[in-house]
Amino acid sequence: MPRKPFHSAFLAALAAVPLTLLLGLVAAPPALPAAADPVRVMPLGDSITGSPGCWRSILWNRLQSTGHTNVDFVGTLGPQGCGQPYDGDNEGHGGYLVTNVANQNLLPGWLSATDPDVVLMHFGTNDVWSNIAPATILAAYSKLVDQMRASNPAMRVIVAKIIPMAPASCAECGQRVVALNSAIDGWAAGKTTAQSPIVVVDQWTGFSTAADTYDGVHPNAAGDQKMSDRWYPAVVAALTGTTPTATPTATPS
Repeated sequence: MPRKPFHSAFLAALAAVPLTLLLGLVAAPPALPAAADPVRVMPLGDSITGSPGCWRSILWNRLQSTGHTNVDFVGTLGPQGCGQPYDGDNEGHGGYLVTNVANQNLLPGWLSATDPDVVLMHFGTNDVWSNIAPATILAAYSKLVDQMRASNPAMRVIVAKIIPMAPASCAECGQRVVALNSAIDGWAAGKTTAQSPIVVVDQWTGFSTAADTYDGVHPNAAGDQKMSDRWYPAVVAALTGTTPTATPTATPS
C-alpha cells in the first residue's frame, strides 16, 4: 500500500486525538485584563450646576490633563455648550429647590438611571432665595444623602458651601447664604460615615459676587474657574482615596 504523504498522515492522526487532549496541546492566549470601571461622578444641583454650569467643563478637562482619565460624569441631563469638549452629563436642574427634590423624591430615579459612585452637590440657592430656613434645607440634604446611600452604600458625597448671592431683588439673600453655610460643617460631621464619607468644599470663601458672577448669582468665566479649582482637590481625593487639601480663605464680596 502506498504511504500517505506526511501531512495527510499527520492530519489523520490528529483527527483521532480526543478533543479534550487536542485542546491541551494548543495553549490558549491569556485573557486580557478587564479595564477598571470608571468612577461615576454625578454633579447635582440647580442652574449653577447645569445651566450651563461651565465649571464642570473646566473641572473635567483639568482631571483629564492631570491623569485622572478613568472618570465618567453622569446625569440624566446633557451639556449646554461651554466652548470646549467635555463629558457634560449632569443633574443640574435650573430653578429647582433642594427641598422640593427631597419632598418629591426625585433623586432616586436619577440615581437609578446613572448609578454614581460620587456625588458633587451644590444645592440650595433657590431655597435661600425662597427664604427657607437652613434647618429645613439641611433636612433635605439628609434625605438626599440617605437616598444616595440606599442606591450605593459606599457613596462618596462632596457637598458645597454654596457661593454667595447678591441679586438685585433679594437684599437679604447674602446673609441667608451665610446662615446656611455656617451650619453645613456641623451637619456633615453628624451625617458622615466611614463607609460613605461626606466632604465639605467651601465654594463661598473668596468668591466675589461682583467679580465672579454676571448677575449676583450665577458664575461668569472667572467664577466657573474658581468653582472648578475648589472642587478639584476633593474630586481627586474621592478618585484616589486620599484626603483633600485645604483651600485658601478670603472674604467674599
